[in-house]
Amino acid sequence: MESGLVGPGPYRATRLWNEIIERFRAGMPLRKHRCRFKSYERCFKASEAVDCLHELLGSNQNFGPEVTRNQTVKLLGKFLKNHVIEDIKGRWGKEDFQDDGHLYRFPPSSPLKPYPKNISCGKEIIKFPDWNEPKAGTSQEHIPVKSITTNSEMWYKRHSIAIGEVPACNLVFRRELTQTNIEEIWKSMTLSRLQKVLGLDSLDEVLDTKLVNSKHIVQNAYNVNKQGIVTLEDKSTLSNLVYICSQYLFCLKQRPSCSDLKQPTYSGFERDVFKTIVDYFGQMKEPLLTFNFFDVFVSVLG
Repeated sequence: MESGLVGPGPYRATRLWNEIIERFRAGMPLRKHRCRFKSYERCFKASEAVDCLHELLGSNQNFGPEVTRNQTVKLLGKFLKNHVIEDIKGRWGKEDFQDDGHLYRFPPSSPLKPYPKNISCGKEIIKFPDWNEPKAGTSQEHIPVKSITTNSEMWYKRHSIAIGEVPACNLVFRRELTQTNIEEIWKSMTLSRLQKVLGLDSLDEVLDTKLVNSKHIVQNAYNVNKQGIVTLEDKSTLSNLVYICSQYLFCLKQRPSCSDLKQPTYSGFERDVFKTIVDYFGQMKEPLLTFNFFDVFVSVLG
């Protein structure tokens, strides 16, 4: 089994753990041993396991010859704690591993750690806002990387989590999102969804994203009545004409059973309501669907 370099990336400690276990199980010689007048098949002595694993770690480019025998014993102790190996009586978890003649074997169950399952959401189109991005001129792509020579101490710091010397956990403090952060999230996700719907590589051809007001998106997302219609925060901004038009439209919806509403029901009433609404909105300098979003609307309809 060829040794491959496990580079930095997600789940590196898990990948290192699984790789060295696979190589140890494949390279550890198993044979018959006697203990207290009894014979045990397919097992190995603790000292034999140390010899084998120490050699494997030393020849593996992910670890190297800096690995000491004492570190190998500690790693085998982690193997015993995590049921990678067990003693010939099937015990594991609480027993201590020593570099001696005790007999051990491999359990029938798989000792490999599973990888977390990621939900695939497809290609990310609109970049999610990162409030910790470095300032302009400090791009990570242009930072020179200085090669270093790994010594024993640096190796230990690099692989201590992988071999179980220290717990692989970090204290994470929850960050409170500001209203600005929430609005940026709504804007980025809305633009991402719009770009996917249109099937475009970029929205630059149909929309200037700077014109998109994130406050309006939040308003439209949270202020919806039971009928699915967005409500205004300040209803006093509605003109009397708009209010009258809404009442007329309500009356039209209820016809012919609107006699109890004390609304006019003469012949041609529907035509007059429609003409009144058309005249009102026809006098506006800009339509309800502003010119800036006209191309986007046409593209969505198409």
